[in-house]
Amino acid sequence: MIKLHDKYFKPFISAQQIDDALSRMVQEIANDVGDDIPVFVGILNGSFMVVSDFVKKYPKPCEVTFIKLASYEGVKSSEDIQRLIGLTQDLTGRTVIILEDIIDSGNTLAEVHRIFKNEKVKTLKIATLFYKPEAYKKDFKLHYIGIKIPNKFIVGFGLDYDGLGRDIPEVYQIKETQHMTNLVLFGPPGAGKGTQAEFLKEQYNLVHISTGDVFRYNIKNETALGMLAKSYIDKGELVPDQVTIDMLNAEVEKNADANGFIFDGFPRTNAQAEALDKLMDSKDSQINAMIALEVDDEILVERLLKRGETSGRADDADESIIRNRITEYYNKTAVLKEYYSAQDKYFGVDGVGSIEDITKRLSAVIDSL
Repeated sequence: MIKLHDKYFKPFISAQQIDDALSRMVQEIANDVGDDIPVFVGILNGSFMVVSDFVKKYPKPCEVTFIKLASYEGVKSSEDIQRLIGLTQDLTGRTVIILEDIIDSGNTLAEVHRIFKNEKVKTLKIATLFYKPEAYKKDFKLHYIGIKIPNKFIVGFGLDYDGLGRDIPEVYQIKETQHMTNLVLFGPPGAGKGTQAEFLKEQYNLVHISTGDVFRYNIKNETALGMLAKSYIDKGELVPDQVTIDMLNAEVEKNADANGFIFDGFPRTNAQAEALDKLMDSKDSQINAMIALEVDDEILVERLLKRGETSGRADDADESIIRNRITEYYNKTAVLKEYYSAQDKYFGVDGVGSIEDITKRLSAVIDSL
């Protein structure tokens, strides 16, 4: 991650990927041009790094020049008529290839075509290292494309944000921080976690993602991930973390416009917590807090035995099983408590009292985030 002025940018395209794309473009153009000596034209300011690296790779004789498009004096809009600075040589009958760093809307390209229309060139072709197909609104043909990218702001390799970033050899993409509240909710058996999750998702308009529910849904509906998970379960093996993460990712994608998520039952290990962090980072978001309901063991045992009288669940009727479940919970949570505490994201909340009182305590934590 890097910071330029007030914005954060995350790694997007490596220097090696850029080099590979340029090498491919060089080969394609060299094959097409044949024995002609082309004139490569870079458009400043952004294309200087593209042109420099490109011509160093070009295997045959070529000429290089730079031009700049500048608005007429007093004109402020980039879409208004522009004039060309730097084109001094006669290009009559020449093969001209425009080397662009990036093509998005195509406005600059329209000006290039308008200006070169009167230059009587033999051939005018367009090559661009980066291309945003979602943003392109023109009909001009792009003859050579290095890398197609989403319509998001990027910096590096000649591209800048308010003057900074042109010198970076890689490309970074803007990190669009999502204003979401993402919680990992924990609580020992009998703490009332399920009840509180229902209240919180309504109060904060969050999506409750229970790992157990997600697994059951995918297996019942025989999705590709569900069948993959079942193949491990049937063999008595643990389902790999990546399968679970892929399921959670699908749930997050289904609810892309959500205000945030309550993750229930995941993560259980440090590796899973790291995987969840990476998943949320890929959505330009993050886990805001791990909230754990804290209840004395004897109260938990009492609650679960009482629940066992009406629920019919065998594991709620046997005190020794209940205590083992509670011990197992603490063993698993201890590691995660350490993980999220290191990020100042762990919050323990008193889980004893009325449902309303506990909800107020949880809300106070969430409101403070």
